[in-house]
Amino acid sequence: MPTIRPLSLWIASGIALAGTLTAAQAQERELAIGTNNWAENIAVANMWKLVLEEEHGYDVSLQDASKSVIYSGLANADFDISLEIWLPVTDAEFLAPYEDRIQVHDGWYEGTGLGLVVPDYVDIDSIPELADSADAFTYQGRPAILGIDSGSAIAGLTDQAIEHYGLPLDQINSSDPAMMAALDDAISREAPLVVTLWSPHWAFAEFDLKYLDDPDNVYGESETIYWFSRQDFADDDPWLTAVLDAWDMNDDSLGSLMAEIEQRDDPVAGARHWLEENRDLVDEWIAAGDAAVADD
Repeated sequence: MPTIRPLSLWIASGIALAGTLTAAQAQERELAIGTNNWAENIAVANMWKLVLEEEHGYDVSLQDASKSVIYSGLANADFDISLEIWLPVTDAEFLAPYEDRIQVHDGWYEGTGLGLVVPDYVDIDSIPELADSADAFTYQGRPAILGIDSGSAIAGLTDQAIEHYGLPLDQINSSDPAMMAALDDAISREAPLVVTLWSPHWAFAEFDLKYLDDPDNVYGESETIYWFSRQDFADDDPWLTAVLDAWDMNDDSLGSLMAEIEQRDDPVAGARHWLEENRDLVDEWIAAGDAAVADD
């Protein structure tokens, strides 16, 4: 299974493409998007970069950063927008220090999942059962839960879950690509492994996986993913604000976008092919933005 390379490498290897502009969009506009190296974030960031650069005269910069840097960067206007904030719970602590300098806009994906995940062949079904089966779930020689970067919201929630359920496992932090490579290896050997994972993610289309039941709801309820921006962005770019407010994806549309990227091991090629196959959907978002600006 191909791994996801750092977003900076994708950007460096991308090919700038000429686009067809309307008269109102003929002047190039710079747009800095703060991005995370997560599958769904890479997918939608590259999709929007292609749409905005090829068709609407933007010069889009995808700037890969940690979650905390994205929030402070938006607050300080180092970035214009970012495409993924999970609310009301998961990312609330990251937003709180800057909520008067960051604007959260409309949601574009509803029904997220978040928690501990195992291959479907593993014979436990809940987080508390890990306490009695910890020795089976080893990574790097010790009982462990394999996660992503330590600064992520899911890493913090996993620390809470370990304490709350009294689990004799350590959380080992890595990255999304490293975690997925380890999961791929474990599944190839039908070995037990527990990882931190979330929906939407292409892994659920690639592998037979299951969330472990979280009876005390440490990981919270299903949430909505919103896009967010520096405070004055809507005034500076009402058209793009209206377009992104009209943006809406579900498991089918987002899952197919991530799958195209994973199959090609290239977010630009994958996003381009997805756009060719889903032109009507994208046109709806653009038309809604056009109509909103016209009404004003």
